[in-house]
Amino acid sequence: MNDSDYHLHVISFDVPYPANYGGVIDVFYRIKALSEAGVKVHLHCFEYGRGEAEVLDRCHEVKYYKRNTSFWKQFSREPYVVASRRSEALIQDLLKDDYPILCEGLHTTAILNDNRLKSRKIFVRAHNIEHEYYRLLAESESTFWKRWFYRMESRKLRRYEPVLKKAAGIFAITQKDADYFNARYGHATVVPGFSALSKVCSEIGRGDYVLYHGNLSVAENKKAAEWLIENVFSALEIPCVIAGLNPPDSLLKLCEPYAHISLKANLGDAEMIDLIRNAQINVMVTDQPTGLKLKLLNALYNGRFCLVNEDMVRGTSLGGLCVVAETPDRFIEEINRLMSEDFTEDDIEERDEAMKELYQNDSNAQLIINTIFNL
Repeated sequence: MNDSDYHLHVISFDVPYPANYGGVIDVFYRIKALSEAGVKVHLHCFEYGRGEAEVLDRCHEVKYYKRNTSFWKQFSREPYVVASRRSEALIQDLLKDDYPILCEGLHTTAILNDNRLKSRKIFVRAHNIEHEYYRLLAESESTFWKRWFYRMESRKLRRYEPVLKKAAGIFAITQKDADYFNARYGHATVVPGFSALSKVCSEIGRGDYVLYHGNLSVAENKKAAEWLIENVFSALEIPCVIAGLNPPDSLLKLCEPYAHISLKANLGDAEMIDLIRNAQINVMVTDQPTGLKLKLLNALYNGRFCLVNEDMVRGTSLGGLCVVAETPDRFIEEINRLMSEDFTEDDIEERDEAMKELYQNDSNAQLIINTIFNL
């Protein structure tokens, strides 16, 4: 590739570094892979608390815009996630050239409705079917105000979603999502999630604890942790660890009666990877069968056995690499069985081969490049 010919604007819904939660992991490692493939990435970030990141200066250009998180934006006709990321400064920066544009998530697609950009090739990376995701967030939320907000946002997102008809293409994260978008808007291609690793680095042998990890301030993950504590971990005698960002006090109180259940908060990247690698079983559950759970990729690349429910792998090709359970009794049974099994070199090789077929950052970046630049 002659890199002087390939420039791409990427509009990120958040500053994608540090890459420490699902959405920005996908963004950060996609930007990295595109840059390494010779694309000159012009990165535009909406900033609302994470600050500027020096590491992003490796892009050809980086611009930051303050996200407008005003309370009144929640009453906009547009979804809050979109309305709060409207920026005239961004539009003016995009109008300085005619390079194609990649919007990260439906969140950054307000530009599709701007007539000044109607002649531009604008692509969208769809991380979820957003109105489904927000509807399920509402069902997981116990706080009245947040539940009301998620329900309203879900309705607005469903009404807003047809803006994708104006996109030149959609990059869906799973086949299930691609089928959904193709049925309604066309031009959807499956591009699996991007992550830090390209090789399975699991440890052989056995660990002596079970792990659940996630961003514990997110209602979906908090609910999953509560379900595991109350229905599965409390019935075990082996060490169980819950780890993640910003756990609420209610989770700590839920763990307190059980000496074998511990909660680890706000670990650094290296500490979290060590925790995942040294666990015997990474247990992951969700009641939201939307998108791809990037923490599952993290566990498959770094951990030993992965025990999940069906919704965790629905719409993906990863079910065969995991042990799947649904009921508490089945989870308990599988945990007790797996605790006495060695994770072997053969297990690592089998997983590595399967992951290479699906989750190679360089080949998936090339698929995006080929689509955007008509190669």
